Amino acid sequence: MKRRITFLIVMLTILSSGIKAQDGGSFDTGVDLYSTYVWRGTKFGSGPAAQPWLEFSAGGFAIGAWGSYSFSTDEATEADLYASYALDLGEGNSLTFTVTDYFFPGASSAYFDGNSHFIEPMASLGLGGFSVTGAYMMNDGSGDLYLEAGLSAGAVELTIGAGDGAYTIDSDFNVCNISIGTSKEIKITDTFSLPVSGAIILNPSSEQFNVVVGISL
Repeated sequence: MKRRITFLIVMLTILSSGIKAQDGGSFDTGVDLYSTYVWRGTKFGSGPAAQPWLEFSAGGFAIGAWGSYSFSTDEATEADLYASYALDLGEGNSLTFTVTDYFFPGASSAYFDGNSHFIEPMASLGLGGFSVTGAYMMNDGSGDLYLEAGLSAGAVELTIGAGDGAYTIDSDFNVCNISIGTSKEIKITDTFSLPVSGAIILNPSSEQFNVVVGISL
C-alpha cells in the first residue's frame, strides 16, 4: 500500500505544479442522479445513486473528487480523488493521462486503511469520434488491466471494454462492458435545460444486463 500512496503523491505533485504554471483556473461542481450505478459493466449496489463531484481545472490540468452514494440499504459507497492532464493534439484529437485513488468507505473501512484504496493510472487517446483507453488497477502484489474502445456517431456512443481480475467474474481476461448510450437536453424554461443520459449495458463476463438513465444538475 505504501508504494501505491507514494505513486499517487508523486503524480499529484507533478500535476499540481502544472496547474500552478497555467494562467487562471476555475472551480466547478455538480451532482448526477442515476437509476443505478454501473461502472465498466459491473453494477454496484441496488436502487438509485447520487454522484456528486467537485473539480478545479486550469488549462489541460484538472484535480477533483467524485463520489457515489446509493439510496438503498445495500451499501455501495465510493469516494475518489483524481488528477488528470489533457494534451490537445489538434484537429479534434487529444491524449489524456489520469491517476485515480478509489476509496470505498464502509462500516469497517477507514480512510487511512490501506486495504480500502486502489490506485489506477489511465491513458485515453481521442481521435475525432473514436477513442481508446487503457487502465491498470494497482493492487497489492498484482494488478488488473482494463482496455476500452469507444465510437461516437452523432448522439449515439458505442463502447466495448475488456479486462481481467476484478473486472470479470472468473478473473480471466474477457469482454466485460458493451454499451450503447445517448444523451439529450430537456428544455425546462427558456434559460434552463436538464441534461439527460441513458445507456443499455451488457457484461458478457458476468452475464449481467442493465438499463441506466441519469440526469445532471
